[in-house]
Amino acid sequence: MTLRITLLILFCYTITLLPVMAAELPGFAIANIPVPVFNTPQSASPQAKQQKDRCGQVRQLEFIALPGTVFEVMAAPPGSPAVLQVRTNDYQAPPDTRLYVAADLLTPQSAAPPGRRPQLPERSKIIQQLRSAVGLTYVWGGNLRGGITQAGQVRFAGLDCSGLLYEATDGFTPRNTEQLVDFGKAVAIEGKNFQELLQLLRPLDLIVWKGHVIIVLDQKTVVESILNCNGGGDGVVTTALEKRLEQLLKQRRPTNSWPAGGGKSAHFVVRRWI
Repeated sequence: MTLRITLLILFCYTITLLPVMAAELPGFAIANIPVPVFNTPQSASPQAKQQKDRCGQVRQLEFIALPGTVFEVMAAPPGSPAVLQVRTNDYQAPPDTRLYVAADLLTPQSAAPPGRRPQLPERSKIIQQLRSAVGLTYVWGGNLRGGITQAGQVRFAGLDCSGLLYEATDGFTPRNTEQLVDFGKAVAIEGKNFQELLQLLRPLDLIVWKGHVIIVLDQKTVVESILNCNGGGDGVVTTALEKRLEQLLKQRRPTNSWPAGGGKSAHFVVRRWI
């Protein structure tokens, strides 16, 4: 009987405590510094030792939130102290993916603050930024070439393919290729041959599919950030437009718009956004 009474008291105490714990969570938070956002609560913990895959990448990193990014706080994951589950309009997470951030990297807000308002740089500055990125390391989830500094260590210094564009536009463009395939205006490329495609492409056009984006740098060159797990050609590189287009046409088919439910279909689209 004594045990049953004790369990009942503990149960009632827990039920009473839950609303208090929930009330302690801020409704919103803002990043005043660049903040790494992860897809597991364990990875977001300040004490986490990041697990790398065979290519040396931390696949738990989703992106690096820029200063001014506003988060809606969803929950405090059980078993992961000092971590918050969040969502933000600045990043459309893949389906069934949740976002987590270390709580001490955010400033709590009782009400929704104004969202970050990125200003698109001038075309010449975007191109200059893309050119200056050549030679930088590929980092999965990276969109800040200098990375972040935590406990005196620089982490995630480098750029992935869409992160290259995101950094060059000060966070104006969508962060993932899943959104880039619909960004801007479609260029009619379906049924075009090699020479016709060359004539259509303009500087800063995006040659994109769900999984990768190639940026037309000028009439003769493209730039992209690639991951080569077998070594060689890794990171941000430029390639002759003709050569890269020839390679691409051996692997994928040009289409005017990304197929509905296309997933990883063997197509590519061209989007003109500037």
